[in-house]
This record gives sequence, C-alpha cells and structure tokens, in this order.
Amino acid sequence: MKILLTGVTGYIGQRLLPVLLEKNHEVVCCVRDKDRFNVKKYSRNNLTIIEVDFLHEESLQNIPKDIDIAYYLIHSMSTESGDFGNMEEICATNFRKRLEQTNAQQVIYLSGISNTEELSKHLSSRKNVETILSDSSFALTTLRAGIIVGSGSASFEIIRDLVEKLPFMIAPRWLNTKCQPIAIRNAIEFLNGVIGKTETYNQSFDIGSPDILTYKEMLLRFAKIRGLKRRIVIVPVMTPKISSYWLYFVTATSYALAKNLVNSMKIEVICTPNSLAELLNIELIDYDTSIQLAFDKIEQNQVLSSWKDAQSSNLLDKGISNYIEVPTNGCFIDIRKRILKDNDTALERIWRIGGKTGWYYGNWLWKLRGFIDKVFGGVGMRRGRRSNTELQTGDALDFWRVLLAKKEEKRLLLFAEMKLPGEAWLEFRIDEKNVLTQTATFRPLGLFGRLYWYAVLPFHGLIFNGMINKISAAHVSKNSD
Repeated sequence: MKILLTGVTGYIGQRLLPVLLEKNHEVVCCVRDKDRFNVKKYSRNNLTIIEVDFLHEESLQNIPKDIDIAYYLIHSMSTESGDFGNMEEICATNFRKRLEQTNAQQVIYLSGISNTEELSKHLSSRKNVETILSDSSFALTTLRAGIIVGSGSASFEIIRDLVEKLPFMIAPRWLNTKCQPIAIRNAIEFLNGVIGKTETYNQSFDIGSPDILTYKEMLLRFAKIRGLKRRIVIVPVMTPKISSYWLYFVTATSYALAKNLVNSMKIEVICTPNSLAELLNIELIDYDTSIQLAFDKIEQNQVLSSWKDAQSSNLLDKGISNYIEVPTNGCFIDIRKRILKDNDTALERIWRIGGKTGWYYGNWLWKLRGFIDKVFGGVGMRRGRRSNTELQTGDALDFWRVLLAKKEEKRLLLFAEMKLPGEAWLEFRIDEKNVLTQTATFRPLGLFGRLYWYAVLPFHGLIFNGMINKISAAHVSKNSD
C-alpha cells in the first residue's frame, strides 16, 4: 500500500516508519524541513520525502493523490508561541481538505484518552481534531492513548528524571490521579495492525496496558525496578503553576510542555474496554515490563527516537537550511585550530560530545550556563542526547540543536537553543591536512548582544581552548590560532 506518514520526525513517527518499510509499504513522509530528516539511515527504495507545512494550506499540494492510507500524528502541545489548540485545528482542517482530494480510504489518528466530562486543553484539542477528521469522505480510525512508556518517550524520561534525581519528593496532589499507560511497542503494534482493517473504519479505540496506576505508583514502581528507595509526600497546596515549575526545573521538559502536562495529569485517563487487542492478536505489555524493555534499549544504545528531538526551537521555524550557512558579517567569531595525530580518535570524541560525556573541559561552567538558561525559561542542559555515540541532523544536544552531522565529511555544526541576545553556532571540522578547526560564531542582537559577548569572552578563552585541547588529545604541534 502507499501510505502517507505525517509527524515523521516526532517520537512516534520515527518508531513507526521502519515498521512500515519492513512491511514493504510505499511510504511518503511529510516533513516541514527535509534537512531535519536523515534519509540515509533508511536504505529503501520505497521511501519518498516531501516538504509540507500543515499550517500553510498551499504546501499540502505536495501530497500525492494516489495514496491509500494516511497517518495523522501531528500535535503542537510543546509549542512555546501561539495557541496550540488553534494551530492543531488549522492543521487538521487543511489535512482533511487535501486528503479528500486523494484516493485515501483510511486515516489513522493517534489521539488521547478522553472519557471524562472535564478535559484539559490538550485533551480537548485532541478530541476536536478527531471531530474535524471524522467529518470527511475517508474512513477514520482513532487510537486513543494515555502515557506512552518507552526509551526516549516524554513520559519515560520525565519519570526517570524525577526518580533518579530525587530521593524524597514533595509532590502535587495530581500524583494521585489514575492513568493507564501503554508500552511504545504495543502502541506501534496497534498503529500498524489497523491498516486496512475495515472493522476499525469510523471507530475509535482506547489502547493501554493491563495496569491502572496512579502517577505516584508509577514513580514508586519505576524506583523499585531500578533498585532505588524513594519516598513521596503529597501536598494539597501546590498550585498548577508551582507544579509546572517543579516539573520544569527537575526534569528535561520545557516550561510550555510542563504546563500542558500538569493540566492533563489532573484528568484520569483510563481506557474504555474494547476487543481491539484480541482482533489484532496483540499481547499487552504490563507497566513493569515496559520499563525493563526501555532500559534494555538504553543499555544497548539503541534508542531509536526521543521526544526531545521532536521539540524544534522556535528559532528554527524558518528551516534548518536557513541556518547551515554560518554568517560572518556583523558576527563575533572564535576560531581555534589543532594539528591532529589521530583523526579517528578526535572524530569519535567530537561525535560523543555533550550528554553523559560532557564538553571535555569546564563542565561545571557548562552546567552553570545551563542552570542560568533554565532560570530564564530556556531548555537548559538536561535534554542530553538521544545516543551516546551517534548524532544526526535535528537531534537535541544539551542546549544545542544539530544542524549538520556529516561524519564522512568530518563536520559537525550546532546551533544554540539557549536563551541568548543573538544567535550562536559551534562547528567542528577536520580537513584533509589533519587540521581540526573549532569555530564559535555569535551574531549579536543589538547593544545587549554585544555586551553579552564581551562579558563571557574571558570564559570562552578558557572553555574553548580547553575543549579543543581535549578533543585533539595531546596535540603535537603548537596551535595556529
């Protein structure tokens, strides 16, 4: 079948795509920016990439007419600007209009469980999208999920941050809210299993594990699996705003996402029983097993996707391609060079930078900068990286975003997503003469941007010099700065 896949750079989309390709479906992937999609890791002839921005109706003309089935995996809950509910409504409306002009027989939509009268803004928006898509000429199959548990998922990483960082938690009362999580493996099985199943046309199904747990129980069971003793005290006086800041500072989530998560976590998300698992012959995975499976992937360094990589900075709304050409005019530039004895070792060190490895020199200063960024509403350093050894275009890397990761060309280009009075790039490149060039570029915004650069200049001299020395190991010749 010819399948249209939206949200392919998101957490679910990146997990679903390999499954569809392995089933020999012809897959057309919609991306806002082709440069953010690493097509090289899919050595398949049945994969096509098209650029589509669902907020701009004219771009949907790139969608071919001869598709059979489409996945709608678009959401905007983590956006830091604009009304995400309105954005989701526009996207869904534009999608429906264009799909009605194609041969699509079925649309598969991943929504949220919404079985209570009182819904959060997030769940109300998901339900509204379902209503928009259902009023169409194609058949709609809606799968409604709550917490999705898997390596790299937002829920898993937030729970992990809380449990591993806090031996004692004074927590908000929404930790007593009940939910029914689902393993990412099961979620993908459901999404794949309903393809072309006429029994699921114009139907909605709640999908979840066999376990109904409170968030507190999920935290404590996670701790038990990890061999950690944790104590949680629930207090009734923590307001949603305080709860959002609590989640924001302790975990790697953005404040915008933390605020929407807190509002959603006050609502019970429990499945209405159905027979879909039996129809598709899916064996449901319990919560404890889903945690163990997630850590198996982490320990094997096989995390396929991370929710952090799907959170594109508003600074990159114009597209990554607009930032790959690093400017020089009106910029402050710090260039350092080293002649290498061992290219391969230096390249491996570059590809391992950040995350658990750190930045090779002055890590406490990097962490301090991340803390300051967090205080001012930035992403901070807690995003880490998806893989300890691999980097690809679009990955989050602490408070940077990977613009280019071309190992064969020995070039890595990063763009700063921290709060700055300007724009910043950091580039590593090894040339054919075995010279490592490390370039930090800052394009200031106004007078404050220039004052900022001069204020941090002494630290740059220390950090950037130490970093390139460590990457190049014991360089054998004097630098040519």
